[in-house]
Amino acid sequence: MAKLKKESLVDQVYARLRRDIITLKLPLGSHINVSELQDRLGVSCTPIREAVNRLQQEGLILYENNVGAAVLNLEEHDVQEIQELALTFQKEAARLAMLRGGRERIYREVEEQLGRYRLAESPWAEVEAVHHLIGVFYHHCGNGRLDKSMIALQGQQLLLRYLHCTWRGHHRDDASFLEMLRGIRTGETQAICRALEDYAQSLTPEILLRLKEMKDPR
Repeated sequence: MAKLKKESLVDQVYARLRRDIITLKLPLGSHINVSELQDRLGVSCTPIREAVNRLQQEGLILYENNVGAAVLNLEEHDVQEIQELALTFQKEAARLAMLRGGRERIYREVEEQLGRYRLAESPWAEVEAVHHLIGVFYHHCGNGRLDKSMIALQGQQLLLRYLHCTWRGHHRDDASFLEMLRGIRTGETQAICRALEDYAQSLTPEILLRLKEMKDPR
């Protein structure tokens, strides 16, 4: 692995560890060993500890007394709770965006991200496209606190989407996103919210199957 540059070390270490967690290079539940990360990334312990603190705030790393830091682990109830909370934020962001944002602009931006989703050549590219597509509603909702609340949950949501994209039975389906576009064009906020619900509901069973595969890979 290439050594990191010496500028913005905390941001670089944070971004590297965050992506490694989301893409399962650091497995769920695995212990975070600062000394090993120092050797691997070629940096001192200070930026690593600061990056780990930021990842704790996102819920991607958990800390226990007498145990230390570890990547979060996921059970079925964790997946359900993350999905329920994220969907609540998404629907409110969509509602506010449709009230306050320019509908044509929102439509164009969602359509652009749908194009990225269709052309994605890797699970990470697919995850990022969905992240930016749903993020359009946050960008236009006009509520900074809602946006910050989403950011606090963002890493866990990206992880769930990555699990979904890497399930062996996964196939790409844009039906929910097309319904979102239709709702934006016609100004039907309820149609957008239903599409967000349909998308979330379609993900959860596949995420749980992927977790089952990881725990019992036979």
